[in-house]
Amino acid sequence: MIVRAMTPQDGASVIEIYGRGIRTGNATFQDHPGTWDDWDSGHLNECRLVACDQTDRVVGWAGLSGVSSRCVYRGVAEISVYVDPDAQGKGIGTALLGALIAASEAQGIWSLEAGIFPENIASIALHKRHGFSEVGLRRGLGRMGYGPMAGQWRDVMLLQRRSTTVGVD
Repeated sequence: MIVRAMTPQDGASVIEIYGRGIRTGNATFQDHPGTWDDWDSGHLNECRLVACDQTDRVVGWAGLSGVSSRCVYRGVAEISVYVDPDAQGKGIGTALLGALIAASEAQGIWSLEAGIFPENIASIALHKRHGFSEVGLRRGLGRMGYGPMAGQWRDVMLLQRRSTTVGVD
């Protein structure tokens, strides 16, 4: 497996993997993946990564979204990491998250945030292994619009990783 910069040619694979993650019911409130243009406009241009298998097939991706347009938050980003369900358990999430952290720090980002459903135990564990800590639980943050939990209000665990190299005096 290799982790490399995402290109627009990876767009169809990124959207497919995102859609498969959505269908698990434990990845996001969003009920459909949208288009590549939707994804592209919703993520920062920097720090877009894909993981590819030995045949160069995209098996996972990672990216960042801004948390605010206010200048004081320019070094704070929300992360997304998605791995093809057929490729999970092979260290792809670990490789992507490690590379995303390094890439974000190279871009001057000092704080990464992740919002994860508490039921997504594997994702929470992955983030904690990479230095994220639980900041709090956002109770009833949104109502699920699809899947087995449709109509239920869902909590979201907020995790944060503060860089030890960027933005420290």
